[in-house]
Amino acid sequence: MFRRRYKYSLFCSANVNVIVNVCDNIQKKCNFVPSNYKLIMKRIFLVGYMGSGKTTYGKMLAEKYNLDFKDLDVYIEQRQFKTVSQIFKEKGEEGFRQIERNMLKEVSEFEDVVISAGGGTPCFFDNMEIMNAAGDTVYLEATPEVLFEYLRTAKNERPLLKDKSDEEMLEYIRESLGKRTPFYEKAKYRVDARNVDWSLFDKLLK
Repeated sequence: MFRRRYKYSLFCSANVNVIVNVCDNIQKKCNFVPSNYKLIMKRIFLVGYMGSGKTTYGKMLAEKYNLDFKDLDVYIEQRQFKTVSQIFKEKGEEGFRQIERNMLKEVSEFEDVVISAGGGTPCFFDNMEIMNAAGDTVYLEATPEVLFEYLRTAKNERPLLKDKSDEEMLEYIRESLGKRTPFYEKAKYRVDARNVDWSLFDKLLK
């Protein structure tokens, strides 16, 4: 009787391994993940200054690794039914930052997701601690000069920059980046925003 049960147990274990291997092969060959087969349970938080590429790289990562993507500012607008600018006008920065923290806690509960944090998100409350505890944080690092070259072409879309001359904008970036860098550097990983090391994400998302 014992020998029969032992053989049955081995048979079941072998079949489970076969099923897992088949699912892995489906994903690898077809780049398709069955809805009832979880390969990973990951959260990646991208932090960095505006213009560092958090949204661009976040969408690329989500597509490459079959993850969801959430832009924190967009999520705030969807949940509050107001734009970030409207919230700033109505509640001031302090009010917005409190809402931002609450929304960050919400997205930190999502699974299999890449989250692009706002440029100022890491610099308030315990936001970096929340992100570090919930998943892997990656700082997209860039120099003021690199950020300036990108932001100058889209400064009309950035309320904090649109009325500044090139000289004023570069100085503003240097000053504010200097204040924010210590918070960004609390991230678990750092990558060059203009030469991203994709092998890092391969390791994080294995």
